[in-house]
Amino acid sequence: MLQLVIGNKNYSSWSLRPWLVLQALDIPFTEINLSFNDPDFKLKARQYSPTAKVPVLLDHDFAVWDTLAIVEYLAEHFPDAGVWPADPQARATARSLAAEMHSSFGALRSAMPMNVEASLPGIGMSEGVQRDIDRLVSAWADCRARFGDGGPFLCGAFSAVDAFFAPVILRLTTHAVALPAEAQAYVDAMLALPALQEWCREARLEHDYVECDEPYRSAAEAAAARTAS
Repeated sequence: MLQLVIGNKNYSSWSLRPWLVLQALDIPFTEINLSFNDPDFKLKARQYSPTAKVPVLLDHDFAVWDTLAIVEYLAEHFPDAGVWPADPQARATARSLAAEMHSSFGALRSAMPMNVEASLPGIGMSEGVQRDIDRLVSAWADCRARFGDGGPFLCGAFSAVDAFFAPVILRLTTHAVALPAEAQAYVDAMLALPALQEWCREARLEHDYVECDEPYRSAAEAAAARTAS
């Protein structure tokens, strides 16, 4: 059976993407969980990947350590699972959007880190972040208009492109970013996805807080600090 090496579910946006593809599309796998707080994290991660980063997909003694490569490996080995849309143009668009998410939106990533259990409304907004959000909204609207007739996701049915946007959807939710109605409807459809709900439930149960500066500490940790002061 496939194994997926992941980091903290509360924080690890990269881990979420292939995990969601596997879970939502019913591809059997087991998890290997590594904590970012473990002082031996790099040492343990290097057992699975030459980069000492997560996620890593393990197929027996073979490792795939890039998120896009993991998804392509799954598409090749599970051709009937619906990893990518069946329509060639929808599939090409989905791959293009996934690659764009993989390499872009730096301002949003930096200013609004993924923190599932936190509530940070309004924090992190800037002109650069707003430009990234505007691009997201435009990309989602265009994809939905061309390929979204078959369901509530970007290409109708859920596929890997939706998994690639799942972390940014959680970032927008944590930071309570106001979106146009059509974009919010897509966000709501993703948040209702049982697999994503499962990830979020488990993230909230971790209580394994990664140290970072206010205001990006977990809401629970920040509240405890205020109580103690």
